[in-house]
Amino acid sequence: MPTPPPALTLANQLLRPAFGSRRDPDRVFDRIAVEAGEAKGDRQFVDDFRSLLTWWAKAENLTPVGWKSAQVFVRRHLANRARIRRLIAEHPHIEREPVDKPVFVVGLPRTATTVTHAVLSLSAEHRAPLLWELLAPDLELPPRERRRAITAARRMVQGAHLFSPRSRDIHPMAAEGPEECTFALPHALMPLSQALIPEYEAWYRERDFTDDYRYLKQVFQVLQYGRPRRRWILKSPVHLGNLDALRTVFPDATLVWCHRDPVTAVASLCSLIEHAMGVSTRPLDLHGIGATWFGLLSRAMERGLAARAALPREAVVDAPYSWLGVEPATGAPKLHDAVGARWTDAEAARLAGAVARPKGTRPHRYDLARYGLTRAEVEAAFADYNALRAEVDPA
Repeated sequence: MPTPPPALTLANQLLRPAFGSRRDPDRVFDRIAVEAGEAKGDRQFVDDFRSLLTWWAKAENLTPVGWKSAQVFVRRHLANRARIRRLIAEHPHIEREPVDKPVFVVGLPRTATTVTHAVLSLSAEHRAPLLWELLAPDLELPPRERRRAITAARRMVQGAHLFSPRSRDIHPMAAEGPEECTFALPHALMPLSQALIPEYEAWYRERDFTDDYRYLKQVFQVLQYGRPRRRWILKSPVHLGNLDALRTVFPDATLVWCHRDPVTAVASLCSLIEHAMGVSTRPLDLHGIGATWFGLLSRAMERGLAARAALPREAVVDAPYSWLGVEPATGAPKLHDAVGARWTDAEAARLAGAVARPKGTRPHRYDLARYGLTRAEVEAAFADYNALRAEVDPA
């Protein structure tokens, strides 16, 4: 395992005096809940995060930075929930905001979902949520508060790159760039990218996510309220395993399903998780990462295929990896046409910027065997998906 960056080593040293608080996570949670606030009738939401923090506190090999990150994560979600509920109480018309015909980019992680999201966001008729908006969703802010929120998001991104320099090469983020629903959904597997938390993984597998998507809709209604209405372009690989809940809340949604060889996708994601988890957990259990995420992804695909079978054909647009991962100039117009959007010279002029990698980033290389997985077992688990992929992407 690579030596941690000096900044991460220093941060762990500075946070070590407070590390002992994880022995009493209930006390820590009580303090966080008071600071974040709680809306009336939100007890179950709060209790779910209490359970998460309790399980997170017991994660094996958690570092002081990891424990601090867990608290920040829980505080952010509790504070955002309280704010959303307060805003709706103050402005009941928020819940009447129509979220018409949104586009959700779905598929396994590492299948060009990010670039697909960015390309679809080019249209002036479309709107994607920006990272800073998802980190603290609110109504239109005065200029000073807006700058403060953007600065906070920039610092988060800078911190992620400082503690895990390779993350910028693998999954670059920008405070003012389009970002995925993962940051707004209450339970979107992000904790499992920071630590191995078996209790949370088991709880997650049994969860009905319908209420999570109802809350996600409220987030977008808040971000839309009092502003020009445009078609939402949304994205998260997490949606693949929750298509039933998604379509219950967004019945007129169009799903853009990105496709790529699952062997490549699983190996690439495990590498991303390794670098992300290395900030919060040391030493890492690489085979544990492989087993956990292979299980999560194969289950998500099984659920996604089952949900897809019940969807009307026009609800799904298949986007082979070659469309944007290989031939964006040809694929981007096809993608826009498939979702009923116009492709004009304005979008074409901005395409290169949308698909370009940040300057200075290095190639991402990964090896399935590093995570205790084999090509044969991945192909066996995704056999039904590979059959579908052969139909939609003969190349």
